[in-house]
Amino acid sequence: MLTIVASLVAAPAAMAQTTAGTTDTSSTTAPAPTAPVVPTGGAAYGEPNPATVQLTPEQTATMLPNGYAAAPVSAPQEVKDAIAAANLIIGKPYVYGGGHNARFTSRGYDCSGTVSYALHGADLLTSPLDSSSFMKWGAKGAGTWITVYTNPGHAFAVIAGLRLDTSAAGDSAGGKGPRWRPALRSTKGFTARHPNGF
Repeated sequence: MLTIVASLVAAPAAMAQTTAGTTDTSSTTAPAPTAPVVPTGGAAYGEPNPATVQLTPEQTATMLPNGYAAAPVSAPQEVKDAIAAANLIIGKPYVYGGGHNARFTSRGYDCSGTVSYALHGADLLTSPLDSSSFMKWGAKGAGTWITVYTNPGHAFAVIAGLRLDTSAAGDSAGGKGPRWRPALRSTKGFTARHPNGF
């Protein structure tokens, strides 16, 4: 009888141990990420399945070691889709006029082609725009989730707090072409625009 009681007392402690001997923390772990989302804009490029939306619990996107970005869990689906679309062209070369066709596809992208590609992937843009056209696009001012900074010569976007730009301004790595940049840059001389509702 004493053996049975001792076994019953020890059972909860044994159940709190995993097979590896560590404490079970399943009740405190974050929920599993949602299923991968593939944006509508463009074909896969780079590592296997770069269109997979990776999520971060913070309120801002996170730049990953592979150069892609992870979207915030709290972001609207369109924002997650814009980030996933941009991830598809990260690392492609800078090509003047790149991405300015009905399919948004190119071997490389220029500044406004990069922004257009990301917005198209989120179903926020139906045809590519150049940087001057972005000056009249959407609503005035910075958005909550997406802001396009544009002037007649250049355009870049800040999506969930992370900069998508073909210019290496402020980036010590110096690579040209579509990249998530580790730092924001001066917006002096740029007009801020955003998609309605974002």
